[in-house]
Amino acid sequence: MNMTTVVETLPHGHKDHIGARIGMWLFLFTEVLLFGGLFLLYSVYRSNFPEDFHYCAGNLDTLMGTVNTVILLTSSLTMVLAVANLERKNRKYASIFLLATMLFGLLFLVNKYIEWSAKIEHGLFPNSEILQQHTMGENVFYSLYYLMTGLHGLHIVIGIIILAVMFYQVARKPRRKIRLSSVNAKDINLTDQSGETLWTHRESEPVQTIEMALVYNRHEDVADRQLIKVENSGLYWHLVDVIWIFLFPLFYLIT
Repeated sequence: MNMTTVVETLPHGHKDHIGARIGMWLFLFTEVLLFGGLFLLYSVYRSNFPEDFHYCAGNLDTLMGTVNTVILLTSSLTMVLAVANLERKNRKYASIFLLATMLFGLLFLVNKYIEWSAKIEHGLFPNSEILQQHTMGENVFYSLYYLMTGLHGLHIVIGIIILAVMFYQVARKPRRKIRLSSVNAKDINLTDQSGETLWTHRESEPVQTIEMALVYNRHEDVADRQLIKVENSGLYWHLVDVIWIFLFPLFYLIT
């Protein structure tokens, strides 16, 4: 007797955690090279125009920069808590901390928008009529300021999008198509859409065992399948925070 049915359980996929981590670290290395080149460029121009850089840094809002620093440091904490809860298979709290991390990122962008708007209203932006009347060093400072903080802000936006995807995958109810089939009434095989055997029933075993197998799969494995993705997303977010830790003193504290 043949029979077929479909039930819900967790998603299935190939897991290569080591390869995923290595790939993420290689990507982060390219990001370090990108910002490292900009930091080197900043150092060269600062050595050429020390007085102009000192003067322009005094015009930046140090309080706003400090608030943004606290925001990003707090977001790193919530990101760590999200990963820690997912390791404990607590998807609910992992989702909450992922959402909190995204909200901190949005708050950082709002503060940066307010800060940029104030500078633009005063005509302090590249190629503005007011700035063209100032020294070359001041023009270079604001060009680097908008370039480096703007590129960092773009990375924040990308990080929020990545975390939003992770939030959806962690918070949503997992699904997986499973086929229950048998060649006779005594032997039952439980397989997924890829053909992997998940559970086998023999005549001597109680049929209730299949319910236990499905419950185990749903509660034990769903967090593990998302953990490496969330960990890599966290590494990216931490890198963005570390970059700001360097940007903050270079532009706001050199006075």
